[in-house]
Amino acid sequence: MESDDRQVVDGGIMTDINVSAARTSLPHFEEAEPLGPQDAEFVRELAAVLAKHGNLNRFGLCLLHDHFPIAADEVLVETNDSAARTLHARVEKAEGTRHIKASQWRFLSHDREDQGGEPGEGSYQVLMLCLTQDLCPGSD
Repeated sequence: MESDDRQVVDGGIMTDINVSAARTSLPHFEEAEPLGPQDAEFVRELAAVLAKHGNLNRFGLCLLHDHFPIAADEVLVETNDSAARTLHARVEKAEGTRHIKASQWRFLSHDREDQGGEPGEGSYQVLMLCLTQDLCPGSD
């Protein structure tokens, strides 16, 4: 499989990301288990790590899930309409998207680092890209 390694701005830093890396399927939304009381210790420990590194107000959690398959040459992109106060997500071809800032990531286990992690990082995969505000269709 060919990959599409792109230079993207992520937090003001130019980063190479592999937007077309092989993806392991995720559970459908209805099957994904949300946070619950059994996760209290995990959340406390994660919050402590984020605070230790000054990232408590920078990163959070999201429920990883799929609504539909995304091909290896596609990427999920996020746009918004600030006037209507709405967010939109859609699939675009990775090579043609204008969305260049990663906004969601997935952690990878160390035994899967070669399947789409960032070069030099190897511990996460980009799930969603975003650009700036108001890129929804009709707001160009």
